Amino acid sequence: MYTLLTLDGLAKRGRVTTVHGTIETPVFMNVGTVGAIKGAVSTDDLKQIGTQVELSNTYHLHVRTGDKLIKEYGGLHRFMNWDRPILTDSGGFQVFSLAGLRKIKEEGVTFQSHIDGHYIFMGPEESIQIQSNLGSTIAMAFDECPSSVAQESYIRESVDRTTRWLERCKEKMAELNQLPDTVNPRQMLFGINQGGIYADIRIDHAKRISEMDLDGYAVGGLAVGETHEEMYHILDETVPYLPQNKPTYLMGVGTPANILEAVDRGVDFFDCVYPSRNGRHGHVYTHHGKLNMFNKKHELDHRPIEEGCGCPTCQSYSRAYIRHLLKANEMLGMRLCVLHNLYFYNHLMEEIRQAIEEHRYKEFKKSTLEGFLNKD
Repeated sequence: MYTLLTLDGLAKRGRVTTVHGTIETPVFMNVGTVGAIKGAVSTDDLKQIGTQVELSNTYHLHVRTGDKLIKEYGGLHRFMNWDRPILTDSGGFQVFSLAGLRKIKEEGVTFQSHIDGHYIFMGPEESIQIQSNLGSTIAMAFDECPSSVAQESYIRESVDRTTRWLERCKEKMAELNQLPDTVNPRQMLFGINQGGIYADIRIDHAKRISEMDLDGYAVGGLAVGETHEEMYHILDETVPYLPQNKPTYLMGVGTPANILEAVDRGVDFFDCVYPSRNGRHGHVYTHHGKLNMFNKKHELDHRPIEEGCGCPTCQSYSRAYIRHLLKANEMLGMRLCVLHNLYFYNHLMEEIRQAIEEHRYKEFKKSTLEGFLNKD
């Protein structure tokens, strides 16, 4: 259940009550594709750095180790020792990312596994069954994410099919949540808005899926090649047609600046691989812009990555030591950078929530964006 606590312009401060605990929004979900954050980050670490929601990938867990095995274990929460909310995506993004290995029909999509090449069929019912086996808190509806440069006629056909798939997802989840052996019979379902960069298609689709009274609504198919300006324009046009009294989730986005802009447009759920991926390459986020920890200027720098940061890395280690670890190809260097970046994102969301509560979000956004342009 979503409770809208306050508004500051279009920026929403909300709370989602789930069977696995409360989610304070706006929230950034830390991406653990196969049930783990890349960079040797444990679930104890996630709690220490303020993670509210962990996100895992339906397709990847299906092909390895297998959702049926995870169900036998008692579900993904028990499997990875995480007692807070988990969101699982639907596998629909793989329809986009595995374009050379797939065939789309009304029934669903035939994939070739990226691991061993064997064929997998996944439609709405299969995706929801897999997510039910995992027992996630929030399941995403199965959709197609068309290329942002696809022809308008194709995108219209794709969006219509995604709508039909959403109806099938809703029916399948209602069925599974009634079964006695379901891992999480209170699993929630979020639908996904698609439409490329065509505002009229997006708006029409938003209206149609809003009528289905789902637990939440995502905007998908952005951050896949279009400009930031195009993304913001689509949010400006689309979000007002999604229910304000339900969570709004911008999938796969993004940079700290993207998040600040999207919150200002009414979005309150986010996920992105940037903090962990960049951290593994020695790139770290601060309120004064992004740093490359491989740079020679950090060689004898006694300071933490960011002065005043409360993350475990900044509390204990210098830039000089972190650079040394990265140059020596020690895993600890990667881990410390990932921990810092995830803490930075989680703490940024805390600052955003406080700014909305105090009705000063516009000023906070402006000053924070200006800070990112500074050079350390």
